[in-house]
Amino acid sequence: MKTIKRYPLSTVCIALIWVLSLMPFFPETPLDGVEFIDKWTHLVMYGGTCAVIWWEHGHRCRKEGRAFSRRPLLLWAMPAMVMLGGLMELLQAYCTTTRSGEWLDFWADSVGVVLGTVVGILSMSLQ
Repeated sequence: MKTIKRYPLSTVCIALIWVLSLMPFFPETPLDGVEFIDKWTHLVMYGGTCAVIWWEHGHRCRKEGRAFSRRPLLLWAMPAMVMLGGLMELLQAYCTTTRSGEWLDFWADSVGVVLGTVVGILSMSLQ
């Protein structure tokens, strides 16, 4: 519960990943014709969430007057987001009838996590 209060935007992003990943259907969009649009979507969802986690962590450290540390995010947040991507793919594959788990989706999730981490590190070093 303490984490939810400390990281409200990150919590919302993670909740959205759960909802969007487990929806029984996904509405048609004008972007459906874009090649690999689902992979780009995974990359943006996980990369954006990681960047938000980094931003909130930095904001929290400044607010509390603590020195910013990358270590907890690299040791906990980054692996947790990669595991979330894997969990979502397994849930889609084995617990839904209209969604499928794909290795390429997991790869896109993981690349998004790495890119979000890079963005987070760069944004913290610029402040």
